[in-house]
Amino acid sequence: MALAIAGENPPAELFSLDAMAVYRGMDVGTSKPSPAELRDVVCRGVDLVEPTQEFAVPDLMAVLRPALAEAGRRRTLVVAVGGTGLYVRALLDGLDFPGRFPDVRARLEAVPDTSVLYGRLRQTDPVAASKILPGNRRRVLRALEVCEGSGRVFSSYGPGLDHYPRCDFIQVGLRMPRSVLDARIARRFKDQLEAGFVDEVKRLADAPGQLSRTARQALGYKELLEFLAGECSLDDAQSTAVRRIVRFARRQDRWFRRDPRIRWITIEEDPLEALPDIQGIIDQCI
Repeated sequence: MALAIAGENPPAELFSLDAMAVYRGMDVGTSKPSPAELRDVVCRGVDLVEPTQEFAVPDLMAVLRPALAEAGRRRTLVVAVGGTGLYVRALLDGLDFPGRFPDVRARLEAVPDTSVLYGRLRQTDPVAASKILPGNRRRVLRALEVCEGSGRVFSSYGPGLDHYPRCDFIQVGLRMPRSVLDARIARRFKDQLEAGFVDEVKRLADAPGQLSRTARQALGYKELLEFLAGECSLDDAQSTAVRRIVRFARRQDRWFRRDPRIRWITIEEDPLEALPDIQGIIDQCI
């Protein structure tokens, strides 16, 4: 796709915005491009850290933002791909992310009642609290961690994800019938199993060091880790993973459909069907 879009120009650079492709050794389950596929294309944002390491949005932005500026100086076309919505917004909109405060976080996590934490957030940063569901413990904890660790209210770090500023990127979304998408998800997972997904997860689990919390929760990996631990059968792991991936795809769809800047193209099966329309959109905008 990147080669086709670039045409006779120098090959486009791919920027991966998949939160799990950053981990080395997590190849089959993230469907990373193969070495042969990357022979003529630079792909950034993959194989950055070991799966034992925690990795977050600011870490990826520290890699991709300088690379994006350099590509701009060379007038190289960049194709950003991937489905982690927050990573997409961070790169496209230059979101400002507060730091981490482990000691504060540990103290807050020791409070078992999320409603108590939410009440504290309402007093500390009512603007942030108004945008977070009271039962969303993860987001409540993060907002309070920033408020108490940085000395700044969480809401001061930007207008929030419901604000869509002017963007210099051309954004294109592909959509297909849900029944087709669901079938593709099931087929993809089956193909991954046949390509050695279980062996990959076993290598990761047996390697020195503990898998990071993020890597351990990756879709597909989580379920196969449960299978390897004897907690379920392989068939159960497969059906659970496919069901969770389908639900995740629905959430992705809702996330991106809220962005009014995205131009949507309907396809029936093969993403390459959209190539003429994508090229037409690029020609209109350049």
